[in-house]
Amino acid sequence: MVFLLPGVKFDLDLIQKYDTRAPRYTSYPPATELSETFTETDFKAAIAASNQRKTPLSLYFHIPFCQSACYFCGCNTVISNNKNIAKPYVESLVQDIKNTAALIDSDRKVLQIHWGGGTPNYLERHQVEFLWKNINRYFNIDPQAEISIEINPRYIEKNYIFFLRQIGFNRISFGIQDFNRQVQVAVNRVQPEEMLFDVMSWIKEAKFESVNVDLIYGLPYQTRETFQETLKKTIELDPDRIVVFNFAYVPWLKPTQKNIPQEALPPAEEKLEILKMTIEELTNNQYLFIGMDHFAKTNDELAIAQRNGTLKRNFQGYTTHAETELFGFGATSISMLEDAYAQNHKELKDYYQKTLAAGSLPISKGIKLTHNDIIRRDVIMGIMSHFQLHKQDIENKYHISFDEYFSEELKALKPLEADGLVSLSKNQIQITDIGRLLVRNIAVIFDTHTRTRETKFSRAI
Repeated sequence: MVFLLPGVKFDLDLIQKYDTRAPRYTSYPPATELSETFTETDFKAAIAASNQRKTPLSLYFHIPFCQSACYFCGCNTVISNNKNIAKPYVESLVQDIKNTAALIDSDRKVLQIHWGGGTPNYLERHQVEFLWKNINRYFNIDPQAEISIEINPRYIEKNYIFFLRQIGFNRISFGIQDFNRQVQVAVNRVQPEEMLFDVMSWIKEAKFESVNVDLIYGLPYQTRETFQETLKKTIELDPDRIVVFNFAYVPWLKPTQKNIPQEALPPAEEKLEILKMTIEELTNNQYLFIGMDHFAKTNDELAIAQRNGTLKRNFQGYTTHAETELFGFGATSISMLEDAYAQNHKELKDYYQKTLAAGSLPISKGIKLTHNDIIRRDVIMGIMSHFQLHKQDIENKYHISFDEYFSEELKALKPLEADGLVSLSKNQIQITDIGRLLVRNIAVIFDTHTRTRETKFSRAI
C-alpha cells in the first residue's frame, strides 16, 4: 500500500479486486435511464414546478462542431471544415433559448454558464456575440456569475482569447491529453508544446479567473515514464484545475476509435501504474484530489466548495453551485431540474425541426424522478462529492430512518467495510483514504436503477 497524501491511498490489490463497471454519477438516475416516454409536455410541467421553487440557474450551451476528429473523443460532435454549417445551428440555438426562457420566471438568477462541445471557438466572433447577446437578453445573469468556455488550442489566436475575456467569459478550459508527439499522432491531435504554452500565456495575460486543462491516460503508446513527462509540463503550465480522464476504448460505440492502434494501448497494469504516479505527482505539487478524476489548487472554487459542503456533480462533472438547476441548450444537451431530467434531440435535422416552431422544445427523452430517486440522489451525490454522509442530514430532510430505509444497502456495504473502503458508524458513512479511488463502487450500492447492469458503463478505475 502506498500513501499518496492525506485523504488518498493507493491499494493495487483492492483496485484490481473492484475493477468493475459503474456509472460516473454525473446524475442520478444516470442518463442511461432517460426514456422517450418522457415528453416535451412533461418537461414543460417540470419547468412550471421549478418556477415555484425559484431556484437559481445554470446554463449549458453545446457547440458540436470540430474541424478535425480526435480519435479518443467520446463527445457528440460534427466534423466539418465548412464553417457555414454553424450558421443555422446558432440561429436554432437562439430560438431554443427564446422558447425555453419564455417558460422560466425572469427573476431567477443565472449563477453559472458553460459553453462546451465540440469546439465552441469553432464559431466566428460575430456568432459568439450574437449568441451572447441573446443569452443576456432572455436570462437574468448575476454580475458574479461563473462563465466558462472550452477551447481547442489548435484553432485559436491570442486576439480571440482576449475577445472571449472582454465579452464576459471568466473561466476557460482546454485539452492537452498528452504532450508526447507519438501519442498525439496516434490520436490525431497534434499540438506542439510551444503552442500549448503560448495559449496558456495568452489566457493568463487576459486575466481569466480560472483555467482548467484536460489530460487522458490509457492512450496508445503511453507509458508511466512518458506520462510523467506530460504531468511535469502540465504542472509547469500552472492551471488552477486538472482533469485526468481514463480513456475508455469502445470502438463499437465510437467508430472513430477504430483508427487507434489497439495493440499500442497500455495494458491494465501499466494504466494503474500511470494512475498511481499521476495522483502522486499532482498531490505532491499542491493539487488536491477533489474526487474521481478532478484535481484543483487549494484556493480554487472546487476545493472551496468541497470544504463548504456545496460541491455538486452534474453532466459537466463537479460544479460549485449545489443550489442551481441546469438548463441545457443545443443538440444532445441535457437539462437537470430538481425532479426531472430532459435531453434534446441528437441529430441536427431533428433539433432544427423542433426549434422552428414557436414555443416548441427540442426534447427527445427524459425522466421524471420519484421521491425515492431524489433521496438516493442526495445520498449518492453526497458520497461522490464529499466522501462522507451524515445520516441525520438525510433523516431530517426526508423524515425517514436512514438505517431502516437503507437496511439492505448497509448490509451490502459490510464487505466493502471489511476491505477498508468505507467506515460505517451509527451516525455516518465515511469513505476511507483507500475508498476514495473506488467511490463509484460505493455509490453504486445505493443505485436501484443500474447496479445490476454494469456492462453499460466505464470501469470504476
